[in-house]
This record gives sequence, C-alpha cells and structure tokens, in this order.
Amino acid sequence: MFDRRTLLSGSAMLAAGASLGGCTSLSVAQAARSPTLPPLFDDIEQRTFRFFWTIVNRENGLVPDRWPSRTFCSIAAVGFALTCYPIGVERGWCSREAARDLTLTTLRFFRDAPQGDARAGTAGHKGFFYHFIDMERGHRFRTVELSSVDSTILFMGMLFAARYFDRDDAAEAEIRRLAQEIYARADWNFFRHDGRDAISMGWHPETGLIERNWDGYNEGMFVYILALGAPEHPVPADSWTHWTATYPRAWRGKGETRHLAFAPMFGHQYSHVWIDFRGIRDAVMREAGFDYFENSRRAAYANRAYCIANPMRWDGFSSNIWGLTACDGPGDARHVFKGEERQFFGYAARGPLGQPDERDDGTIAPTAALGSLPFAPEIVIPCAEAMRRWPGLYAEYGFLDSFNPSFKWTAPRGTVDPVHGWVDDDYIAIDQGPILAMAANYRSGFVWTRMRDVPAIRLGLERAGFAGGWLGT
Repeated sequence: MFDRRTLLSGSAMLAAGASLGGCTSLSVAQAARSPTLPPLFDDIEQRTFRFFWTIVNRENGLVPDRWPSRTFCSIAAVGFALTCYPIGVERGWCSREAARDLTLTTLRFFRDAPQGDARAGTAGHKGFFYHFIDMERGHRFRTVELSSVDSTILFMGMLFAARYFDRDDAAEAEIRRLAQEIYARADWNFFRHDGRDAISMGWHPETGLIERNWDGYNEGMFVYILALGAPEHPVPADSWTHWTATYPRAWRGKGETRHLAFAPMFGHQYSHVWIDFRGIRDAVMREAGFDYFENSRRAAYANRAYCIANPMRWDGFSSNIWGLTACDGPGDARHVFKGEERQFFGYAARGPLGQPDERDDGTIAPTAALGSLPFAPEIVIPCAEAMRRWPGLYAEYGFLDSFNPSFKWTAPRGTVDPVHGWVDDDYIAIDQGPILAMAANYRSGFVWTRMRDVPAIRLGLERAGFAGGWLGT
C-alpha cells in the first residue's frame, strides 16, 4: 500500500455526460479474439524490458526502485523483473540461458539473505522481506517495514519463473526448487500474531505490526491468495471473508457502471498481473453478477470518465489523456491555478475524487492506462498513442513515470515546459512492470496461463471460494 492523502461523487463521475462512451462495447470474449497491437507497442514493450534487463545488479539480481536514481532495491521491483525476463526470452530480446542464469542468481540471493528480528543487518524476518533493501548486501534500508504486499509481488515473480523454466536441466530445476522453498518458508500468520483476523500490511522491529490491515477493496487480493494457498503456513480458511467484509463501502456506480472502487488504478491491476480472474468468481462477485476482471474494466472506464469530466479543470485531461494512480509528482507545493490555490504532491497515490483513497493534483501516469490494456484495449491503445506524442514523456526505457500538464512552476525534480507542463525524470520499477506484463497477458495470456498451473494459486482461490471458469469447479 502506498501513501494516500463543489466535487462530483464517484457515482456522478461515472454518469457524467457520455463519459463511459462504449463501456460495454468490447466484451472479454471479443478482446480475446483480437489480441493485435499497433507497432508502437513493440517499441514500448522492448524499451520497458530493457529497463529491467539493464539496471539490475547482476551480482545478486537486485533491481533499484527507480532509475536513474539508484539508492535502494525494491523487492517488488525484483518480482516484476523475474516476471519480465521470460517475456524477453519469448520476444527474442535476451537468450533463455542469460535469463535463466540471472533468475538463478536472484533466487540464490534471497534464499541466503539473512533473516531475523534485528533492526538492521537483515533482509527480512519470518520468511518475508523488507520493502526496500540496499543494492549490494540486501539489508534493510533505513527503517522501512517488513512488507506483506511487496513480499507477495516478489513471491509471484519467483513462482512465475518456476513455471516458465520447466526444462529438465540442473539450473532450471534449481530455479523451481528455490522458488518453492522461499515461498514455503513465509509464515503468513506472523502478520496476524496479535490476534487480528486480517493480515497486517507490515511489521517494524521497533514497533510491531502495522495497525492497518489488508481489507478490501484494493491491491491486496493476491496477498490473501498466496496466504491461503501456502504449503506450510497458510492463514485460516475464513480469512477471505475478513478481506471482503469492508467491500460495502467500496461500491460505486449503478447498473453497468457499478464496481468495487479504489481510486488509484494500480489497485485494479497488481493482482491481475499474475492471476487470471476471467470467468472465476467468489461469493461476492457471484452475487454481483460479474467477475474481478470485469470490475477492473469498469474501473478503467471510471478513471477515464473522471478525467474527461475533469472537475478540477486541469490542463491536458481528455478522452485520450487519462490515468490516475500512485506515481511521482512535481513536489509538495501550493500554487494558484486558474484563480484557485491548489495543492500539488510528490510521490503519492492518485485517483478520482469520490472514490476510496481519492487524490487529484493533475498528475497523470502512463502505467495507469497501459497496465489496464487487457481490460479495455479500445481506450488504452488510443491513450498510449496520444501519450507517445507528449513532448519529453517517452525516452530510453519507454514512458517516464508521470507528467502534469498543469504544473508550470519550478519543481524539485523533472523538467518543466511553459506550454506542456511538468514531466518526471525518473522511471519507477513497479510502474514499469505492469506495462510489460499486462501487454504480454493481452497478447497471449503469457503470465496467466502459466500461473494457473501453480498449485498454491489454485488452492488459494478455491479456499477463498472462487469457482467456475478455468478452475473447473
């Protein structure tokens, strides 16, 4: 989870004008029949792959949180990298042997990284890992938390690598063994050890478990799926009901716009990078009459609808320039914009006002739209094409993290153009990862089809009450 700090409500945003224009025009089945992409995406995907392939520390497999800043590793960045290497193999951007060796280096490092409850000098505790670790030794960076969600992303990347590297040779067999070993030793009940029913977002050796738990609806679905499916330390079978207990406060919209809302788009994307939610439903979604994939499609349309309605009157927002999520911003500052004093932010979660975890300072992130490609290609592809034309936004590793067409003052980071506003000067790994992985899922179900065969994924889904579709129950 990331930091979140005269307006229309979420329901009003969804109903604004023709804002959903064609929300039901492309069904999941239709999307599956037309997985083609314009040539631009070949370049976007290859550049995004090179981000992970180039900046990784090849001595240990650690990937920096951002680039060109390289202060510390994000364990979630490593999880995305492990997912992206096989995509590079299949697309001919690297050899299988090179990807295999880098993956094995990474898994060996995390197997051997020191664990314990000390405040410094370890990479993690109870089988989990700290959100940020230093790039060389892998020790806890400053006083960051032991992270349940970032560890989940790391484990997902490992489990995917284990499914992809399936050949009968010693190196690939070791990848499979290490991925399972590292995942299996994680004690998920550690995040419930003070008597709570739900899973805590994290733990600090100085103060104990973080007070806030993973309860729906946000990116935390895959935390529970892996925790329920764990081979050695699973959480109780009723844990999913504690996750869904808070869903009633998240519903927005009516009819075909009704969906579980969470303002930043990453919350509708992360679990879907690895888990194919098409056609499978838990008890809540059986009652709702649609699945989580459809929920994310509606959320993408709602995000775009809000940007079209543009209640804050920001510059640049349009039907093809949209996408609010967690991302960099021009900095914490107040400025007068169109006669009103407005608050701008640095790194923060952003999303439509009127939804849970709302925030809008005019900053748009390409990953919000591009990470939604499988859900709504008919609105994502035109957005990618329009953002590709935005001055200064597209560079060596694809789209820079974010831009703000309204911010035209001096900023502590990025560049400011008097006409087009602020553009970030960094790439952020956890925003790069969904761009490449979700394009691969849209093209062929590349990640999804392999993850269906991970026993823990199937078991976790079944324990959560999912049935139908590819689960076959």
